Amino acid sequence: MQNNNWNLTGKTALITGGTYGIGFSIAEEMASLGAKVIIVARTEKSIKSSIAKLMNLGFKAEGFVADVSLTEDRKNLFSKIEESNSKLDILVNNVGTNIRKKSIEYSYEEYQQILNTNMNSNFEMSRLAYPLLKKTGSGSLVNILSVAGFTHLRTGSPYAMTKAALNQLTKNLAIEWIKDGIRVNAVSPWYTRTPLVQSLMEDKAYLEDVLSHTPLGRIAEPEEIARVVAFLCMPASSYIIGQNIVVDGGFLINGF
Repeated sequence: MQNNNWNLTGKTALITGGTYGIGFSIAEEMASLGAKVIIVARTEKSIKSSIAKLMNLGFKAEGFVADVSLTEDRKNLFSKIEESNSKLDILVNNVGTNIRKKSIEYSYEEYQQILNTNMNSNFEMSRLAYPLLKKTGSGSLVNILSVAGFTHLRTGSPYAMTKAALNQLTKNLAIEWIKDGIRVNAVSPWYTRTPLVQSLMEDKAYLEDVLSHTPLGRIAEPEEIARVVAFLCMPASSYIIGQNIVVDGGFLINGF
């Protein structure tokens, strides 16, 4: 007999930044567990490619083009979702960007770009999803953070600031929205094998420094993050709210 506590059968999940790296792995993991996934990205080409990969595996998937850092794109996205889907059970706020510089070197435009993409978009996406998640009576929202929100990682101040802010947003929404049946949690990865950090991982000295502070002795694979995200959206995690699960191979315990 199938244990329905450990799958996502019948659920519909919206994943931002879902065409590569951690976002695509989340989409693939959730789809493999029975969910219909809706992926969002800025380019139609990347969406079509990702949807094709998922559908070739026999999964239910669709996608929409949107830059979630833009107000109009967010509104249009949810209009399309409401038109084409009867419900939304899960939102994963995964989209993010970074520009690595010393604090004094950022232009105001660069600073705003990081805040709009990483923080403001998550806040507004969550609010737009709220009525749909509430309607299901058992909605789940997961924010993808970073261990950069807890300690200095040389990733740049604006990036770290946004991730720390999203940790607090997770806690606030968890308390505000649980009465509506919406569970809100977060996942914080350490270095993960994605295109966003590929250039850093090619720097042998930098990689050795990272690994020397990671007790597991390697960087994470995207699917290792995806599994935790999927768990937080399953009935099996029904008593977990407002938590930030760190997936870092022991880094935060060890220190940098």
